[in-house]
Amino acid sequence: MLGAIAGDIIGSVYEWNAIKTTIFPLFLNGSRFTDDSVLTVAVADAILKGEPYGAAIRRFGLRHPHAGYGGSFKQWLASTDPQPYNSWGNGSAMRVSAVGFAYSSEEEVLLQAKLSAACTHNHPEGIKGAQATALAIFLARTGQTKETIRGRIAGQFDYNLDRTLAQIRPDYRFDVSCQGSVPEAILAFLESGSYEEAVRNAISLGGDSDTLACIAGGIAEAFYGGVPEEIRAPALAILSADLREVVQEFYRRFIPAGGG
Repeated sequence: MLGAIAGDIIGSVYEWNAIKTTIFPLFLNGSRFTDDSVLTVAVADAILKGEPYGAAIRRFGLRHPHAGYGGSFKQWLASTDPQPYNSWGNGSAMRVSAVGFAYSSEEEVLLQAKLSAACTHNHPEGIKGAQATALAIFLARTGQTKETIRGRIAGQFDYNLDRTLAQIRPDYRFDVSCQGSVPEAILAFLESGSYEEAVRNAISLGGDSDTLACIAGGIAEAFYGGVPEEIRAPALAILSADLREVVQEFYRRFIPAGGG
């Protein structure tokens, strides 16, 4: 889960300043956590407390109102009767990483990913993006190879994972849809040799950088067995105290060797 958060923080300064290279500083003065991190923590807290996902997402969203939410999500937060709004955006995928780490079967991972998405993103593509991301994390942390992960995600979710980043990068643009960003983030992981390389790959596409790196970073953490200390420590330090507390509790409960 911290892999997703660190990806968000590293990508935050490139979200509106797209780059097409893997060579860039990981942390800058403007590096910050965004809505990706806030809602990732919200989903983790819902799991820790056994609370409905929508309630936790609203609680954390209202606590951090300036994290960079989209317009429809802001309306949902402000509503006195919040209902799903049929979104196919990648917000469902960016916040789901805790599900992939917390549950012990594919069936439960897929169910919980759907539930975590459906309180807002109940469009089939929104649910699919969350499920694909969570399942990729589950497969990665349970020792599956990259080729198995590629085949399972491509086959189950009909994502094209036969492309290369070199083919995608020149013409790729900012895209907040699940169908236009989740496969690309998964490919950023599949072409990597380390956690850091996965995040750099994702940001180098020049799209929705914080979310691409958030998704890729969560999968990479699971596959490579954690987040390097030189990335883990500054990412934790950038989080607010309430977010950091949930992250640390989640690691104590579900990933005791992960050093959160």
